[in-house]
Amino acid sequence: LLRRSEYVVRPARFAAFTAAGVTLAAAVDDILDIAPAPVPLPAYLDNPVANDQGYPQWVFATKWWIDRMIDSPKPLQEKMTFFWHSHFTSSWDKVEQGFVMCRQNKLYRDNAVGNFRNLAQAMAVEPAMLMYLDNDDNENGSPNQNFARELMELFLLGVGNYTETDVEGAAHAWTGYGINGGTYTYEFHNDLHDYSPTTFFDVAKVWTGPGVIDEILLANATKRQIAARFITKKLWEYFAYQNPSGGLLDALAPAFAADWNIKSLLRAMFLRPEFYSAEAVNGMVRNPVEWTVAAMYHAGLRSADTNPQWYLESMGQRPFYPPNVSGWRPNAYWINTSAFGARADFARGITWKLREAHVLDNLPSMSIDQAIDAVATMFGIAPLAASTRSALYGYLVTQRATNHNWWQATNMITMAMLAPEMHAV
Repeated sequence: LLRRSEYVVRPARFAAFTAAGVTLAAAVDDILDIAPAPVPLPAYLDNPVANDQGYPQWVFATKWWIDRMIDSPKPLQEKMTFFWHSHFTSSWDKVEQGFVMCRQNKLYRDNAVGNFRNLAQAMAVEPAMLMYLDNDDNENGSPNQNFARELMELFLLGVGNYTETDVEGAAHAWTGYGINGGTYTYEFHNDLHDYSPTTFFDVAKVWTGPGVIDEILLANATKRQIAARFITKKLWEYFAYQNPSGGLLDALAPAFAADWNIKSLLRAMFLRPEFYSAEAVNGMVRNPVEWTVAAMYHAGLRSADTNPQWYLESMGQRPFYPPNVSGWRPNAYWINTSAFGARADFARGITWKLREAHVLDNLPSMSIDQAIDAVATMFGIAPLAASTRSALYGYLVTQRATNHNWWQATNMITMAMLAPEMHAV
């Protein structure tokens, strides 16, 4: 539960949740109890004047966000912010305006476990989304279908649950929803909106953009259930395992459709017995951001020490730069040679920092079993599988035969971060 919802198992959290009398329901409620006060953006990230500093601003934003993932008292808020970032996707390279991207990031954080319908409505008129999917160029007489199509295909319903007529109708409905070119804030352009009747889900009338979302999430009973099932499946796959059964979705989605309460859906998910099944326990690989956060947390380092932004692109997951509008791929996608090579580079950088601080200088004086336990405990991966332990044991036997004492701790630290247990979440 803690590894999936909070990146790592922090000792204080583990102790609190395993204390006498603490129920699973109480632990879940604690994890979901995110303070309602919005998290302010640093001034540098919420400043239009700073936009001519594009790359330095992105570096600052990435380091700030990674550190929040590590240090937030309720890390679920950041896990959900990242989920919405990959679901309601925009990318810095298309939007270009850094403060616009960071304000979208704040929207997702402030509404991380709020009301899905409200979040969808706010997302649709957030300047980053309007610019990324070209709705700022969607006007009467020349409708742009980009946002209308992705709204249904990727954001709310999924493939096969709408027609080309629905895309056309939604595109007309979203005409005129744009931005102020001087301030990069949302602005409705009445003269650019199409006020002629169009057809959307077999209803012919004068549609508005927000009306399209409400037709899906509120008015149309069939589409409402489809949308609930679509989001429920995606959240389950983000936290538990891929391809949940139809029966599981049947049990979770209707209640979500009834009120669109994200927190309630997560609570129901985290209390399901399937969430603690062998399929779940063995079913997830840490994505690059999750692995980076875990490595930095256990090493006691932060972004100023490690510069994770230099490595995450090579790992395949650069925050604020999703690969396309469908976001990042899940789970086993991250098991490949190039991505693991980049993880090794980052792990080695952390290793040098720790060795400069004389971490585990005493490892050569430990027994082999004690040495293995020390690095496993340091990175939160104990107990180790027999195969992992055997590999580390064999390495130390070889090193001690050659009296290479300094390299024992150095390479054991790196290998701990590259052990299979470190990549599992």
